[in-house]
Amino acid sequence: MVLMTPSEAMVETLRAEGVTVVPGIVGSAFMDALDLFPAAGIRFLPVRHEQTAGHMADAYARVTGRPAVCIGQNGPGITNMVTSIAAAYHAHSPVVVVTPSATSGSRGLDGFQEVEQLSIFRTITKFQIQVPRPDRMAESFRTAFRMAMARQGPVQIDVPRDFFYGEADTEILEPHEYRAHERGSGDPQALDRAAELLAGAEFPVIVSGYGVVAAGAVPEAAELAELLTAPVANSYLHNDSFPATHQLAVGPLGYMGSKAAMRLLSRADVVLMLGCRINVFGTVPQYGMDFWPTQARTIQIDIDPEQIGRSKPIELGILGDAKAAGRALADRLAARGLTRDLDEARAARVREEHAGWHAELRQLSSSDATPINPRRALDELATLLPEDALVTTDIGNICSTANSYLRFTEPGTFLAAMGFGNCGYAYPAALGAQVARPQAPVVAIIGDGAWGMSIHETMTAVEEGLPVTAVVFNNQQWGAEKRNQIDFYDDRFVGTNIGHDTGGFDFAAIARAMGADGVRLTTPSDLKDAYASALESDRPTVLEVMVDPDVLAEPFRRDALQQPIRHLERYAHLDARST
Repeated sequence: MVLMTPSEAMVETLRAEGVTVVPGIVGSAFMDALDLFPAAGIRFLPVRHEQTAGHMADAYARVTGRPAVCIGQNGPGITNMVTSIAAAYHAHSPVVVVTPSATSGSRGLDGFQEVEQLSIFRTITKFQIQVPRPDRMAESFRTAFRMAMARQGPVQIDVPRDFFYGEADTEILEPHEYRAHERGSGDPQALDRAAELLAGAEFPVIVSGYGVVAAGAVPEAAELAELLTAPVANSYLHNDSFPATHQLAVGPLGYMGSKAAMRLLSRADVVLMLGCRINVFGTVPQYGMDFWPTQARTIQIDIDPEQIGRSKPIELGILGDAKAAGRALADRLAARGLTRDLDEARAARVREEHAGWHAELRQLSSSDATPINPRRALDELATLLPEDALVTTDIGNICSTANSYLRFTEPGTFLAAMGFGNCGYAYPAALGAQVARPQAPVVAIIGDGAWGMSIHETMTAVEEGLPVTAVVFNNQQWGAEKRNQIDFYDDRFVGTNIGHDTGGFDFAAIARAMGADGVRLTTPSDLKDAYASALESDRPTVLEVMVDPDVLAEPFRRDALQQPIRHLERYAHLDARST
């Protein structure tokens, strides 16, 4: 035991956890702890909006595999983080969000910047703890880190602002002294049954998910694929969960994903969902295909018991770590006499589907038209990305079309907005990814609508020396919603045009005014050199790609929209039955 203040106990616990950077916005509520950060070797990274701090921590945790921390001023600073913590919740990211709160003596008196912070975050965190006494600061922070890693999601630790002061004898523990680092492979009998099902399958298919990335289980996934000659699809928005260069890789499922993956999955009689949930958004019909194989027997391996069989019926659920379970399953298949010699007939089918889809993509991406076809711009970018590049994508029509093009060989290199689907995610996440891996090129793919929600963080990139490349696809519209209005609302465009009345916004010029490099690209021939230059640059860069507003992908969810019915006379002319 050592005598220290609660602020010192907090910061020493952060140091023990290896925390070296904390994004946020300065506030008086935690200033006593903040004063210690430089001497503790912790970089406080000031952002322009607290939502960015949460997204940065989310990305940092996903890239490094370690828990990340963000913080803000009590009240408005903390409520500004709600969206990004909800995104981290859907991404299963171990983020510790520190929420300084009103003083313990004034709680409930409706004081300055007071709000009930625990209830606000209750449904978007895996665990919450409020420091009960100043002398329990270190213990409470240990609990927060332990639960973030155990439950793989954000944890809130609420600290009354007066609890940073005082003194107490405190013990600082190392992480191995209070949380487990190894996870099990699952029930042995269930693994035996899984091996039996897979070994007897006529056409097994593997879907590799985020659990494979988080557990470092790509070698095990590859071994299973080779033992079974099973095509491997990436789960939705986890294109980095299996190397695209592997001979059995067939690409991602879900919106604007790989037709090869969907066609092959639709033929499966046994499906192994390795380290992934069965995402509703990633299994709805695409390209006119209802590709989910309802007749197949599905084996789901996931570390989170809440995800087992959550959205689709399964034959067998195994609660286990993707790496440990993958290893145990591969050993069982090998013991059954399976080898890594490929079934040539099955492998040929995989190659045929893969080649056919890529030929179709090349044709779709070959336009020389001006304004630039967004598929041409995405294809050129994907082709030039180096193997160590980290890519983030926002939500939206063009950003999500990137799912067709982005191919990765290394896990932890693709960060998408995931199930919460909030606009304004990609650029803050790219900043967090750059901090986590400073030597790697980092690219954010963003539409002009989402860019309006994150453009201010260009100042953060400039001030902090973060050479992120933002590729902003400017079609002067909210493309996904405009496509809905085209297909369902007879081209009645309400709220979907951006900048039409002013001639549009010059985002490249705005970037230059903030101190970044900014380039506007207007013809396809501009793309290659601009991309290459930005990827090699050591400065924040905004590439504004002027794309054809008439080229829009399919709606995200045709199944979730209906043709409008109107009963009142005032709106009768808007009734789909009248046209």
